[in-house]
Amino acid sequence: MYRGSRKKSEVRLKFQQAFCYHFVASIVEVMILEDFNSMSDLYERLGGEPALDAAVDIFYRKVLSDDRVNEFFDGVDMEQQAAKQKGFLTMVFGGPHNYTGKDMREGHKHLVSRGLDDTHVDVIIELLGGTLKELSVGDADIAEVAAIAESVRDDVLDR
Repeated sequence: MYRGSRKKSEVRLKFQQAFCYHFVASIVEVMILEDFNSMSDLYERLGGEPALDAAVDIFYRKVLSDDRVNEFFDGVDMEQQAAKQKGFLTMVFGGPHNYTGKDMREGHKHLVSRGLDDTHVDVIIELLGGTLKELSVGDADIAEVAAIAESVRDDVLDR
């Protein structure tokens, strides 16, 4: 009887140890994945709010000085425009969601009626990429930003 109880105790102990090991390993794995996911979030990789604020400010300086697209910003309150853009980009890059503006189609219909077309979207994407390059953002992240911009092209152009 002593031997059987001892074996059961040993088996129970090994089971508890194995369970604890797998439980702890699962927790560690979740923690690692959460850290990886947050680090791989585009918003964070770009530098979060301060970097996005700087990027939008530089981007709009470039836009307003570029004769290929600046006509679309005549009469626009640029402080309000920059604030909306910061909120939108924060959201689409994976940051805290606080964008309350119009969707891309509604927000740009009036510009399409004024002649906004693919060439203008190309310029905007070029200027955004140039801004990010100027801020030492890596090529892979710039490509990801460009892909996000491309993904809304048809909505922006009301197609």
